[in-house]
Amino acid sequence: MSAYDIERVVAREIMNGIGNPTVEADVWLAGGQIGRSSVPSGASTGSYEALELRDGGPRFDGRGVLKAVENVNEIIGPRLVGMDATDQRRVDGAMVELDGTDNKARLGSNSILAVSLATANAAAKAVGLPLYRYIGGLRGCRLPVPVANVMAGAKFSGNELDFEDHAIFPVTPMTFREATRHIAEIYRKLGAMLEQRYGPVPAVGGAYTPPIGDEDGAMTTICEAIAAAGYEGEFALAIDVASGLFYQPDTGKYRLTVGDLSREQLLAHYKDLIGRFPIRQIEDPLHEDDFEGFRLAKEMLGIQVVGDDLFVTNRKRLEKGIAAGAANAMLFKINQVGTITEALEAADTAYRAGYDVVASVRSGECEDTSVADVVVAIGASYIKLGAPARGERSSKYNRFLRIEEELATGLRVP
Repeated sequence: MSAYDIERVVAREIMNGIGNPTVEADVWLAGGQIGRSSVPSGASTGSYEALELRDGGPRFDGRGVLKAVENVNEIIGPRLVGMDATDQRRVDGAMVELDGTDNKARLGSNSILAVSLATANAAAKAVGLPLYRYIGGLRGCRLPVPVANVMAGAKFSGNELDFEDHAIFPVTPMTFREATRHIAEIYRKLGAMLEQRYGPVPAVGGAYTPPIGDEDGAMTTICEAIAAAGYEGEFALAIDVASGLFYQPDTGKYRLTVGDLSREQLLAHYKDLIGRFPIRQIEDPLHEDDFEGFRLAKEMLGIQVVGDDLFVTNRKRLEKGIAAGAANAMLFKINQVGTITEALEAADTAYRAGYDVVASVRSGECEDTSVADVVVAIGASYIKLGAPARGERSSKYNRFLRIEEELATGLRVP
């Protein structure tokens, strides 16, 4: 048996950052290296995402993942024993074949992804490379621009804002370390401003959820915080509309606080906001099946239009969008598709078509920082990290800081 061969695969149920169970897997190699990875989950998910297997029943209110863990320990693990961990495509292909469904409904994308990422981590250790260099090779040398969600809206927030995420990101040259500091300073200014106006304000995933009733008020407040921190003109806004949350399929309209809008009226609404606020990026402005609408959005809005639920990091969905001219950027979430191999294929397809890649963490993140390495490996332009708060999020910021130091000095940061 080669030192790179998989000797043992073990999974367990752990807790993610929002108090839900998730799958963690360890992949042991014959040479002694162990790769570990845990799987994030999203609160707002597209219907075309790979299936995250949950147990149902009373335990954890149905959110348990013991079945997914069992699938790793009893089905996936035995199949992979003896396989070369450095042959990621073959390992992932074996798991996809074992599952045998289009959306990983049999074994669960959470069980498959945990093993896929753990295998990559074990292989990187075995060859003595950081994960970003192991996956990306010479391409793994550029850090993305951090995009920080600082104010939340829509159905998970408890306020009346229509859009799910209201984020900030730098638009002038700076290091990742400088961007992180500036984001943290703006975030604190915004928190202090909101507390002064409304009293203590709760947060979702670190993003503030103030009782602001309209998008104008939200964006004005964020811009005031940017200016108060001293970074006016250096930061722009990004919004994740998550329009599927308020799309009415029976009427074909979108139910917002300003009224029920048609596709054309909604695009005009975005155009008005973009004209009055420094919005440079918009995600999921229309529902997940409106490829033609995403084409119109790209032409009308003149900014980066990102497909999340539209593409779900799926090469086939992306190819359909490319053929339709829909959007001009793909959101990259590995757990939407379920293996590293498939996620990398989607990113490569986007690049070949001239689309940008915007990576993202999920609402239910874990301490695992593998996503940071993968994002550097593919050369994504942006990474949606959430607010610079809570350990499962700040750990990603910190991993990028270490990678930046390694790339600048050429020395491994333990």
